[in-house]
Amino acid sequence: MSTWQCISGCGACCNLTPSDRPDLADYLTPVELQQYLSMVGQDGWCINFDHIQRQCKIYDQRPRFCRVATDTFYDMFGVEPKDLDEFAISCCQETIASIYGDRSLELLRFNQTVNGD
Repeated sequence: MSTWQCISGCGACCNLTPSDRPDLADYLTPVELQQYLSMVGQDGWCINFDHIQRQCKIYDQRPRFCRVATDTFYDMFGVEPKDLDEFAISCCQETIASIYGDRSLELLRFNQTVNGD
């Protein structure tokens, strides 16, 4: 079984373009939705994403909705803890492919990491 892991130098999830996530209000509280929208820059990327280093500038203080954790994913999406790895891997694969392409180095590195290659 594959285990979800974040890979450094990716940041695909930091592209917050609201039109790419039309159901935000379904899983974020009103306060979280307001915070999410305040984090979206003119280019659709999170204002806290360092494009040069390709990392979050507020990683240790990032909001709940930016964390892959069993309680967060259960609260937001109803994902049971036993299903978290599969769900998070699928989300990341879809997001990475949509941002960088389905043949990107980022997707290759992610797949190798989660599959233990």
